[in-house]
Amino acid sequence: MDRNNVNYAVYLVTDSTPAILGNRNLCEVVEASVRGGTTIVQLREKTSDTGDMIAMGKKLHAITKKYNVPLLINDRVDVALAVGCEGVHIGQDDMELSTARRLLGPDAIIGVTVSTIEEAMVACKGGADYLGIGTVYATPTKTNTKNIIGAAGVRDILQAMADAGYDHVKTVCIGGINAENLQRIVYQSEAPSKKLDGVAVVSALVAAPDPEVAAKKLLGLFNSLPPFVREATSPRAETAESILELVPNVVLEVAKNKPLSHNMTNLVVQNFAANIALAIGASPIMANNGDEAFDLCKLGGALVVNMGTVDPDGLQNYLKALRAYNSVGQPVVYDPVGAGATALRRSAVKTILSHGYLDIIKGNEGEIRTVYGIYGLDTFQQRGVDSSSELEVSQKAELVRKLALREKNVVVMTGETDYLSDGHHTFRIDNGHAYLEMVTGTGCVLGTTISAFVAAFPNDKLAATVAALLHFEIAAERAAERRDVQGPGTFVPAFLDELFKIRKETGQGRMAWLKSAKLTRLS
Repeated sequence: MDRNNVNYAVYLVTDSTPAILGNRNLCEVVEASVRGGTTIVQLREKTSDTGDMIAMGKKLHAITKKYNVPLLINDRVDVALAVGCEGVHIGQDDMELSTARRLLGPDAIIGVTVSTIEEAMVACKGGADYLGIGTVYATPTKTNTKNIIGAAGVRDILQAMADAGYDHVKTVCIGGINAENLQRIVYQSEAPSKKLDGVAVVSALVAAPDPEVAAKKLLGLFNSLPPFVREATSPRAETAESILELVPNVVLEVAKNKPLSHNMTNLVVQNFAANIALAIGASPIMANNGDEAFDLCKLGGALVVNMGTVDPDGLQNYLKALRAYNSVGQPVVYDPVGAGATALRRSAVKTILSHGYLDIIKGNEGEIRTVYGIYGLDTFQQRGVDSSSELEVSQKAELVRKLALREKNVVVMTGETDYLSDGHHTFRIDNGHAYLEMVTGTGCVLGTTISAFVAAFPNDKLAATVAALLHFEIAAERAAERRDVQGPGTFVPAFLDELFKIRKETGQGRMAWLKSAKLTRLS
């Protein structure tokens, strides 16, 4: 078998422990998965003695050869030689790559586990045929993990490989990958110059009720885009002027389609959020039970996950709803309220990031810094849920750009000046009014507004988000200027009125309100 022409798309790593395999026959499970589309198999037996491992290796090799699928042995070069299979996979604590190559010969397939850029560079320089990158997420089968790196860590390694001229070295990722998250992980880990060649799975196949069906599904998922990735039907707006031209269309789309805004939020702001949604022309529902999301997600709207209250039950409900909306490709707006205030909230942020795709992440400076640093890149502690500023303008713009590029979404950092980016184009908005900071929940209901606009205009989420902010903040400016507004108490009803009036004026073709927009492209 040509080691330079291996298909790594669905890479099965075996596990014969009762907790994963149960009482089934490993050979039957492997053959079923290979029939279904598994493209490469690794025999991984950490506790078997040498004789038993060789015997099992020979049985599996007889199966994989029938389907022209390579079999590798985990760690044990001696077992690979005895079995006569196609190669080995070695970890950082196992035999050196050069020794394995000398013993197995030039035609053997040799893969190496890596979890850092440095380890990847060493393995590539040493002549590895492929890298197993991870651990992506924690899993019962990978308990001795040095690093949980997430999709972002995988992406960094892939880009470093490309930059160093190793883009020809194949790659798979491993750790917590299953049918629910495979497409998201592959999508979010793709670097500008290199993408994964496959995914390595254990439980997703070995523990599957029908490994053949499961393998076929995994292969199909790997070779297709996730539902939340929408192909552009026309060029996306890239300049401030082109986005401003789109704003009236977005406002009208919201009014015409009345998109559902499904809010999972705290009791303090539910009524406010519902009224905001009605004022802009959307259809609100406040539903914190995640089981409802599997029906609501089919109605063409968007989900708002507002992390105002964090408890175990609430977190599980968020994850259920996130999974439901991701499954049908409908937008999700995530508001990581007070993300850096406590260890519990930081843990919740990490859990949410690792369990689903977030189309929009909206937060103040402290919250966005926490989300960006959740993998240890730039952590610091917030004082609470209120906004504070420690960064310069250029740093804020770079932060939202880098986070959006990493997550492949749109990131909004709110404050006296708002910064938003899709990772490629970054803008600032200088609209709004101080009264917004004097009323509880205005940040939360901005998420409601964004959700309706993105649901109504999903093919250009950046433009839709800009339109939402301008509608929201110009309405606040207009409300604050009214003679009947004496402070935050009288501001709220006036604000609702102005949101409604902007919608009506836009429908009548009266666009004078948009002349107040202060939108600047930064990059």
